[in-house]
Amino acid sequence: MGKIQGIPKLLEYLEQRSCPMTEEQIQQLLSKRTIPHARPYGDMILFDENHIEWWIEEQRKTDKLVTD
Repeated sequence: MGKIQGIPKLLEYLEQRSCPMTEEQIQQLLSKRTIPHARPYGDMILFDENHIEWWIEEQRKTDKLVTD
């Protein structure tokens, strides 16, 4: 699997995985550092598909998929 660049692409990916979220929810997860990501430089945010798949499964196991 590959990389997902930026929040808009991540939102599309999550929608395809039946895990819809809002940009605000993603921003909250990023600020809490609870979603796997990398910031290689500047404002660029990268998400590894394998890590996001793992994260989705973990959230489903613990019913934490939707943030408050």
